[in-house]
Amino acid sequence: MSIVIDRVAGPTPGLAAFLLAHHADMEGTAPPESRHALPLDALLAPGIRLFAARDGDLLVATGALAPIEEQHEELKSMRTDPARRGEGLGRRVLHVLLDDARRRGIRRVSLETGSAEFFHPARSLYSRAGFRACPPFADYAPDPHSVFLTIDLSAP
Repeated sequence: MSIVIDRVAGPTPGLAAFLLAHHADMEGTAPPESRHALPLDALLAPGIRLFAARDGDLLVATGALAPIEEQHEELKSMRTDPARRGEGLGRRVLHVLLDDARRRGIRRVSLETGSAEFFHPARSLYSRAGFRACPPFADYAPDPHSVFLTIDLSAP
């Protein structure tokens, strides 16, 4: 198996369906106003850095970085194909995203994820990578359905 993680510049085969499935996965986890996944058109907007992991032609994971302010970005659309969970794909995509941010001089990456049990594996992944709890950032407000995390990329 060879996983290739590339930056996505535009719509690619299977991307729309993969991201629609991401939204469907979260349907029952929180009310609509507490779900913050971006649609495909927003992920392809200028300034957003979307990455896709492929095993051959098969899309198996995604992740994106969206600017918040100078040297601060938000992690968005982290998703692994449910059939491929447990293989370390999320960890690999996260590593690529954080390396990309570091190379570009980004000092902080933050994220919002769900508080429901469904998101426990994601929260564990982020914690192992060095993310720590933080207050709501950007336009987010406190929400019992949300967990806010951040990592300082300038720390040794």
